[in-house]
Amino acid sequence: MHKFLILKVGGTFPDYAARRGDFEHWAADGMGIGRDEWVSVNVQAGDPLPDPARFAGCAVTGSHDMVTDGFPWIEAASAWVRRAVEAGLPLFGICFGHQLMAHALGGEAGYHPAGLEIGTADITRAEASATDPLFRDLPAVFPGHVTHSQTALRLPPGAVLLATGVHDPHQAFRVGENAWGVQFHPEFDSPAIREYIDRRRDDLAAKGRDAEAILETVRDTPESASLLRRFAAYCTAR
Repeated sequence: MHKFLILKVGGTFPDYAARRGDFEHWAADGMGIGRDEWVSVNVQAGDPLPDPARFAGCAVTGSHDMVTDGFPWIEAASAWVRRAVEAGLPLFGICFGHQLMAHALGGEAGYHPAGLEIGTADITRAEASATDPLFRDLPAVFPGHVTHSQTALRLPPGAVLLATGVHDPHQAFRVGENAWGVQFHPEFDSPAIREYIDRRRDDLAAKGRDAEAILETVRDTPESASLLRRFAAYCTAR
């Protein structure tokens, strides 16, 4: 049986990772897969990118870097995403991973014109999600944790919009049969998003925003979290 690949394109705060694990661990836990069922490739650190055909599916993590930073590893990861889609490997891109997929597949990633989105947001399913294998059984509106300054400004040609929101019109999309990107964070639990809000208090205050008011938006997101397990189940069933 093929293992899952977790493409690590960034990590959480090092001290927080020491206590709670890093993005790859959160993604694997969210997918419900055991430690012997997945491998992680740290493309940000220069790990070589593997043959997509070796894996059952791939989750692409978030990152504190930006897709537009222009680092060589970002373009290497973009080329690999194109190769993986062409090979038919199921992909699930999270936040930076979502933006990376948009960039790699002919769309555009960049800074959101309305600035930072952070907290817990309402995610609204789009009409096309009614037939999507991951989204079709979710509520019409469900909560998702968000923390991002960049976004998928333009979806790739032929992409299917699956979910939207008040701040971000592109909360989820699919390219082809089995490549998904989500702007929100299904791998974050409520303590994680609170940690991110707390660490941005000064930055938020400088922008005239109230961290305490944002913290009040935080609630559990079981429907969002279920997408990772749905993705793993989809890959296993193929």
